Amino acid sequence: MTRTLPADLTVTVRVPASSANLGPGFDSLGIALGLYDEITVRTTGSGLSIRVEGEGADDVPWGPTHLVVRAIERGLEFAGLWADGLDVVCRNVIPHSRGLGSSASAVVGGLAAGRGLAAKFDAELGFGDDVLVQLASEFEGHPDNAAASVLGGIVVSWTETDRPADLAVGAVGNGVGVHHTRDYRAVRLTAHESLRPVVLIPTERSSTAHTRGLLPDTVPHADAAFNASRAALAVVALTQRPDLLLPATADRLHQGYRASALPLTTKWIELLRAAGIAATVSGAGPTVLALGTGEFPAELRELAAADGMRVVEPGIADGVLVD
Repeated sequence: MTRTLPADLTVTVRVPASSANLGPGFDSLGIALGLYDEITVRTTGSGLSIRVEGEGADDVPWGPTHLVVRAIERGLEFAGLWADGLDVVCRNVIPHSRGLGSSASAVVGGLAAGRGLAAKFDAELGFGDDVLVQLASEFEGHPDNAAASVLGGIVVSWTETDRPADLAVGAVGNGVGVHHTRDYRAVRLTAHESLRPVVLIPTERSSTAHTRGLLPDTVPHADAAFNASRAALAVVALTQRPDLLLPATADRLHQGYRASALPLTTKWIELLRAAGIAATVSGAGPTVLALGTGEFPAELRELAAADGMRVVEPGIADGVLVD
């Protein structure tokens, strides 16, 4: 049974950006970054009012199809609630279409706002972070960015289905065409205290759908084995041994296939890695993520600025906050 929220319930949500993959951890490793979107939601008697300030204000729909609005409604629906009207204000800082998880942040922020409204109406209706990860990942189709924005810090995420994990591709009765449920899971890791992320943000944008389309359906077994070892090493490097960050962020699974579509990104990854700095594509790009423990070199900062890239040291963020 769906219950209707009263008017004048208000929540404010602060949700961090994220970077996914961290090199070898395709669709599984993520990190929350200290760039924040803020969303304020108030229930009203009827209708929808939405205002967007900052990043993406001229690009996103100001109506019911807005990702934040859809996520708020999904969060309320999960709690068995409905709002006759909503007043939504989005103050955006996270760059759009740059590989910093802006869509995941929007979804997480909207869902967290729905959860917050539900908890203000009835404390027993608030749901946990595990549910928040699940619902957000259903929007995204993978959990790495969403889990980082929910949990904060560094996350390892994965997907479970009711299809046996060891069922060989192409085997008889492999379930092709059969719908399988998907459960999205994640755990937060404690980052090494000296870890300092830096992002180099170009002016141009990229399309996740386009860059994903550049990936092959299959990869050589040797490349898969390489990435498995480096993803495991990345967990060690990020939490205990930052001196291993350079080898731990090497990748053969996705970055090379996308390189031609991201020439400036590729140039800077090669330049930084040649300088001994662990650099990767942030998500689907074009932002470059650099992971280190010391000051980012001033001469590289100047060169990046000359190439039209904004250098930001955001720090590692905690997860989404609701007031």
